[in-house]
Amino acid sequence: MRTSVVIIGSGFAGLGMAIQLAEQGRDDFVVLEKADSLGGTWRDNTYPGCACDVQSHLYSYSFAPNPNWTRMFARQDEIRGYLEDLADRYRLRDRIRYGVTVTGAEFDAAEGGWTVHTASGETIETRFVVWGTGALHEPSIPEIEGLERFSGRVFHSANWDHDHDLAGRRVAVIGTGASAIQFLPPVAERAAELTLFQRTPPWILPKLDRPISAAERWAFRTFPLLQRIYRGSIYTRLEGRVFGFRHPRVMTGLQALAKAHIRRGIADPELRAAVTPDYTLGCKRVLLSNDYYPALAQPNTEVITSALAEVRGSSVVAADGSEREVDAIIFGTGFHVTDMPIADRVIGAGGRSLGEHWKDGMAALRGCAVDGFPNLLLIIGPNTGLGNSSMILMIESSLNYMADYLRTLSRTGAAALDAKPSAVAAWTEQTQARAARTVWNTGGCKSWYLDANGRNTTAWPGTTAQFRRATRRLELSEYEVLAPVSADAHTVGAVS
Repeated sequence: MRTSVVIIGSGFAGLGMAIQLAEQGRDDFVVLEKADSLGGTWRDNTYPGCACDVQSHLYSYSFAPNPNWTRMFARQDEIRGYLEDLADRYRLRDRIRYGVTVTGAEFDAAEGGWTVHTASGETIETRFVVWGTGALHEPSIPEIEGLERFSGRVFHSANWDHDHDLAGRRVAVIGTGASAIQFLPPVAERAAELTLFQRTPPWILPKLDRPISAAERWAFRTFPLLQRIYRGSIYTRLEGRVFGFRHPRVMTGLQALAKAHIRRGIADPELRAAVTPDYTLGCKRVLLSNDYYPALAQPNTEVITSALAEVRGSSVVAADGSEREVDAIIFGTGFHVTDMPIADRVIGAGGRSLGEHWKDGMAALRGCAVDGFPNLLLIIGPNTGLGNSSMILMIESSLNYMADYLRTLSRTGAAALDAKPSAVAAWTEQTQARAARTVWNTGGCKSWYLDANGRNTTAWPGTTAQFRRATRRLELSEYEVLAPVSADAHTVGAVS
């Protein structure tokens, strides 16, 4: 198979890129999706209580507003429905191939393009590869001695076992991240006993959620400008929060609010102390919940302030030596964020893998392009994550940059653009210098924002407006222009 653009993933990022191409009148692209339906993160995560922690009207594309959100913070099924609607609205259904798992890709310098490999043994020849799988894609389960011999059920929150009824069961929950604080309360309601293994407590703020009334939805449908103004007000409030991430001392006031939230939810002073963080708010992802602390205070819930160290038959053993009999183990341990497993199987122009290229830390020019990997574009690449606002804003900025990338190729007649190492280094140095002063680097915690070398390769240390300006247009001086290897090397071909 041959096509001009291969998009990997059909979540917000992949669909957004497909929409960008479709709106340009192009049909020379294909979206490869490993699952049997679209949706990415919002398809995979179906655990009880799954919802967004960014307000609905901002967690959607600016060019495709949804006036029918039913809650301030949309639930998983509603967000997935929005993505399904996008596929219909922009006629993308016949551009998506389901059940196609990408196992690797390699750049062919002689042809000036990429060969994408799939699990079925198929190869796809393409000019561009757009990686749209995002960071919250591959579940991370820690290596625990004896886990494979556990006699009960084991699953990750991103692969929820809906066939297993937890009613009356003894359940161990591992982790206290964004997913865990959402699914723990409904699990605690059904389980006979719930044991939470907490290595580090998160900072949690109240979630100002509420239903959006039918009258409000009617107003948004009838007066689109009203919805744009409402979205803008949310955007302005969240954009201002970045000041606290860049100036950690500002977080003191929010920490007082978070501590008051703990006091309201938990009466026991010993449990309060156990769930109160000792690092600056914002160092780890700031979470929102109204029912997590009350769930921890229930008599059938126990908090162990230690990591899970071992599994012995039907028992879970903490690092402090305490042991509990359980029927099920649920991992809420997040995803591979700073160590993309497939990177070792993405081979660039010099025969070097992306994993080897990134051995000292992920880096990409404006979060999108990697030197030595021509025409490979990343959506939600290094240093494009957020702690204060909607990731959809960052995705839109990257999509605009990629659109200009393609326009530049067409204008210059080049076969490919390859980010200059000096440009990537300059962008990375500038980003790391700004990140050095942020709460992610100075807040006194270990988090998935930092890689194994202690570098923040995940979060964007600025406002979304600053990132939008930085990606407004492609600066050709930051790229090596690779000339066509044949007369038609730069032409756009249709899918065959």
